This record gives sequence, C-alpha cells and structure tokens, in this order.
Amino acid sequence: MPIELDHLVYAGPDLQALIDEVHRLTGVEPVAGGRHEGRGTANALLGLGAGRYLELLGPDPDQPEPDRPRPLRVDEVDRPTLVGWAVRTSAIDDVVASAREAGYDPGDVQAMSRRTPSGDVLRWRLTPPEGGLGGAVPFLIDWQDSPHPSHGLPEVGLHGLTITCPEAAQVSTALGAVGAAELAAVSEGPVLRLSAELDTAGGIRTLG
Repeated sequence: MPIELDHLVYAGPDLQALIDEVHRLTGVEPVAGGRHEGRGTANALLGLGAGRYLELLGPDPDQPEPDRPRPLRVDEVDRPTLVGWAVRTSAIDDVVASAREAGYDPGDVQAMSRRTPSGDVLRWRLTPPEGGLGGAVPFLIDWQDSPHPSHGLPEVGLHGLTITCPEAAQVSTALGAVGAAELAAVSEGPVLRLSAELDTAGGIRTLG
C-alpha cells in the first residue's frame, strides 16, 4: 500500500490574500481550484511537482455561511497558516485498518467533492481533513477515478516538510502507523508549526 505526499493546506481568512502571498513568495501565481459546496470554502492550487500540490483554502464569498465550522481551521486562523497535509493512497480502507492495528486511528472515511471552474465535479474519499494531533499528522485521501488536481498546474519544487510540535514522539509514531514516516521531518518544539521549503526561481523560500 504505497503512501505518497498528496498536498499541503495553506489556510487563511481571505483566499485572494493567500494567492497574493504565495505569488509574492514564489514568483508563481496559483490558479483557481474550485468550490466546496455546502462547506463554505473555495481554493486555489499551485503544483509542487511529482504529483503534489499546495492548496490555498479560504472562505467562499459566493456561498452562504455554512451550518457548521469550515474545514481545516479556516474560521480559526487570522493569518495565512500551513494548517495540515494529506497523503495519497489507492487503498484508503486498508490503510485505516492497518493504522488502527498499529495503535493510531485516522478516523472514519467520508466522501467529499468540489466543482472546478470548468464545471466538472471531482469526487474523492478521505479521513477527517483536520488530521491528527492538531494537523501534525496527515489525513488520508483516495482520489478514486477523479483526475488528480496537480495535473497541468504551474509549479514550484517542494524541498522538504518539517513538523515542529510538543508531541514529537507521538507524531512520529502516528506517521509510522499510516506509512508516512519518510515524508516529513519531525522535531520537538513548544508549539505546533508546519513549514514547507519551496524551491523557487529565486531560491529556497519557507512557507508556514
């Protein structure tokens, strides 16, 4: 059951501000991704190479206020923040079962979708997108038959992902349980922080 890094989630209270910030940092402008209908969010995307991408996630001004909190702490963060990440598998139910046997529960699998600007609907299955331990542990995603969102995106490189947190040992154990131990560096620190090093035309830039 190969596990690959799928995407990083960069959230904030204003989607256009996220786009402008990433454009300034990388020199490459993210493109519109689509809307999560009923969730109150929309996104923009930037490729990270090797089938990976950066998701910029914020409130969708064209949707009414949702009847539940927006996903991935969008309603909580007051500035652009790297709030979580996802790993990809084509056997999500098996990975969940294996992780539970190893002592870590990624949560129940649910279905989700979004409409692209062209009107197409992408459908996928995933574990709760908030991830584990505040977002330090990735959620699992299975794109099923949908085309992967990274196809055709403008790109920068992903040099590395670092997780700093007080529960470094727990995070490392959970990463091992879902098969993602080699995908991020984990270090001990007083507060949770995710940071990504991006390889841009202007050199390495840190997002987080």
